[in-house]
Amino acid sequence: MGHEQLTLPTTLSGGEFGFSAGCTDSARRIKQSYRHPLFVPQVVVLDPADLDARLKCQLGVWASMEHNQDGTPMGASHGIGHVLGGTCGVPHGHTSCVMLPAVLDWNAEANPEAQARVSEALGRPGEPASRVVDELVRDLGLPRTLTEVGVSRDQFDVVARNAMHDRCIHTNPRTIHSPDDVLEILELAA
Repeated sequence: MGHEQLTLPTTLSGGEFGFSAGCTDSARRIKQSYRHPLFVPQVVVLDPADLDARLKCQLGVWASMEHNQDGTPMGASHGIGHVLGGTCGVPHGHTSCVMLPAVLDWNAEANPEAQARVSEALGRPGEPASRVVDELVRDLGLPRTLTEVGVSRDQFDVVARNAMHDRCIHTNPRTIHSPDDVLEILELAA
């Protein structure tokens, strides 16, 4: 019998387009990832409610998941985000809003060409990508600091230690050697 799976997404996470899944161990407060080729469905049905706006968002999520097919790494923003979700209960979409500008700032010397492309794509060539993304998130009315999502400095040590176990941390453009490096990033996002 063949593998047959049809998926009807109810969020804009994009998880239905990859071969990994995540869940939070609520007793240990750690998000864990599982990967298997059979996790990928043969069919993903995009069924929007507000047809035009929601369909555009669903198609955008689909396009954004192409990195899963070519092996593009996600880096520290995503890795720390996994931990903020599992350990601190922060919704994954908010973790990206909070962490991406800080990680861009921390990585600026390691990938200046890539960051210049980000600023240019957002219509602000020559400006630091961390500032451009920060202002985009703020303009959208989304949380931009760890404080805004309920994460306090007394949680930073456990977040930093747990982040070192996330596979995305080890694909960051600037090498993260220890929890101290993660703490530097968390301070930028505080």
